[in-house]
Amino acid sequence: MLLTVHMSPVEMELLPLLCLCLLTVSGTTFADGNNLQIVKVTEGSDATLPCSTSTEEDVTSKRIEWRKDGQKEVFLYEGELLLSGQDQQFTGRVSLYTSELQHGNASIEIKNTELFDSGDYTCEIGKLQTNQSFPIQLLVVPLIIKVKEGNSVILPCSPRSKKDIKEDHFEWKKDGHMDVLLYEGTELGIRDDQFHGRVSLFKDQLKNGNASIKINNTKEADSGNYTCEFPDRNETLHILLVVGEYFDKTADCL
Repeated sequence: MLLTVHMSPVEMELLPLLCLCLLTVSGTTFADGNNLQIVKVTEGSDATLPCSTSTEEDVTSKRIEWRKDGQKEVFLYEGELLLSGQDQQFTGRVSLYTSELQHGNASIEIKNTELFDSGDYTCEIGKLQTNQSFPIQLLVVPLIIKVKEGNSVILPCSPRSKKDIKEDHFEWKKDGHMDVLLYEGTELGIRDDQFHGRVSLFKDQLKNGNASIKINNTKEADSGNYTCEFPDRNETLHILLVVGEYFDKTADCL
């Protein structure tokens, strides 16, 4: 018997993105059979990129160089941390497990991952018996939230510092162009007609760095890609919202 599933245009558009969840497990590390290690995390979480010598040789005094996409300098260690050439993208967000160097472990941790951190990383350890290079692929995916049509949903957002943002400027947008909410100091800006009267901010939580919003009486048309951006901080969080009874019943992997 042939089973026919009827989906709306919105559901059809989001289906390829949702199917990615079948392939993505947040915080998972695995190999692809060619010694390439793949690390997958949700945006905003921390990612550990593994790099260890097969002999567990002490690398405390060795040169350890981490690069992204063959060019961007992520981390350079040569008996001590060298920051002069580090790409600004990683400033203040990368650390080495220094206590593990004596066991041949040169892994790093990237804090507060962003979508732009996705890419191909290499860890090179020089001056060993033979120079060793370790390829790692980092995949940072947006947070996915699903809700049944008609229900309310909270889209979470906080800057990295999680400090008082009552005087800050931040913007919520949908699909890159639709204004959902604009906050500047104490003023709330104009929202798109689609969200009129349905979007609210947790004003009493701004002092704790909480810029989350609540969308009431969700509609299928609310499905899409949302961004919470702090322009002055150069920080952006991405969220994929899925609204609809079809996905509520079938997309259990979300």
